[in-house]
Amino acid sequence: MAESITITDNRTGETVELPIVNGGVAATEWSKVLPGVWFYDPGFMSTAACESAVTYLDGDAGILRYRGYPIEQLAEQSTYLEVAYLLLHGELPSEPEFVAWRQEITMHTFIHENVRKRFLDGFHYDAHPMGMLVSAVAALSTFYLDAKQIFDPTSRAKQITRLIAKMPTLAAAAHRFSVGMPFVYPDNSLDFPANFLSMMWKVAEPHFEPDPVLTRALDILFILHADHEQNCSTTAMRVVGSSHADPYSACAAACAALYGPRHGGANEAVIRMLTEIGDIENVPAFIEGVKAGNGRLQGFGHRVYKSYDPRAKIIKRTADEVFEVTGKNPLLDIALRLEEIALSDEYFVSRKLYPNVDFYSGLIYQAMGFPLDMFPVLFAIPRTAGWLAHWQEMLDQDSKIARPRQLYIGPETRDYVPITAR
Repeated sequence: MAESITITDNRTGETVELPIVNGGVAATEWSKVLPGVWFYDPGFMSTAACESAVTYLDGDAGILRYRGYPIEQLAEQSTYLEVAYLLLHGELPSEPEFVAWRQEITMHTFIHENVRKRFLDGFHYDAHPMGMLVSAVAALSTFYLDAKQIFDPTSRAKQITRLIAKMPTLAAAAHRFSVGMPFVYPDNSLDFPANFLSMMWKVAEPHFEPDPVLTRALDILFILHADHEQNCSTTAMRVVGSSHADPYSACAAACAALYGPRHGGANEAVIRMLTEIGDIENVPAFIEGVKAGNGRLQGFGHRVYKSYDPRAKIIKRTADEVFEVTGKNPLLDIALRLEEIALSDEYFVSRKLYPNVDFYSGLIYQAMGFPLDMFPVLFAIPRTAGWLAHWQEMLDQDSKIARPRQLYIGPETRDYVPITAR
């Protein structure tokens, strides 16, 4: 028997039975009973704005799957480029398909010289790397005019390849500029994460050889951040994309959403919190202060997850491997003690405040040498694949242009008063 819900309009006595499909009720069915009455849902807390086959997320059970594949399996056995292919194509690639995909990405890592020399070099010397990235991604639409052909399969595939391939190059270029170091060209003999590390850290050596442990750790972090259902930046990508803007403009909008400290800056907030605590002996007092309403426990709790974030468990293991190479991050002991106390305290447990992906990712990035300003940029690199998967899906679904309704709370009709009489 199909699931349904029956509602009654108490104003008219009219009753209607509405089907529940895939865990939701179509708003068009509600509007038949309640014409002109809108659902008030700030932040879209209870609203499904689309149907998607990209990512499954069960926050209560702590489940995250890309195209049906558990995130734990992908993080352990796959690579970011393979996961990107999965997100975009719906299936894991065969060996020949992956070889061709990797080659295609590798051959598009270079950016137009004018992007670097005339555009990036035009920023102020202390420009934030994420602000530079947002602008640079938007600027790419002026270099690839065929990007507007969003319903041409060949053109669309080319823009997707370009964006995934060039994002690490733009990200590294933004960092190098912000610290006054010369631009490093991609080294296409290296794989995706190693090439990014080369562009970040190469100084004068003929060939940069990143540590394989750090390279793998970065690849795992990229896999974990590749997609996360309908978050703020993905929604921005879909909303702007619904106007049929080119993918660079839509991706720039997603980057801009990620620039906000409540989204892409969460792991930076964790580092700042741990630094503020300063010593493991100060953790109990900090915890009590949070419970008293003084401050916030950064990196705990999540808008969706109401149990342990599955990505946090994977990152915690990865952190141990990274610290064996880099040396232990001095903030780690504080983080471990904080987690230990919080997970045994009824105040946090009852509120379902468990560590999320941001609690340990910042520690890893900091141990690897990335400055705090680069944290949202590091988020944007892998999330590009997820954004594009949703953008492509949205176009294939022929989605309507996004246009939410509002509840008007302003003044009633008023007559204009000349300025001399006001």
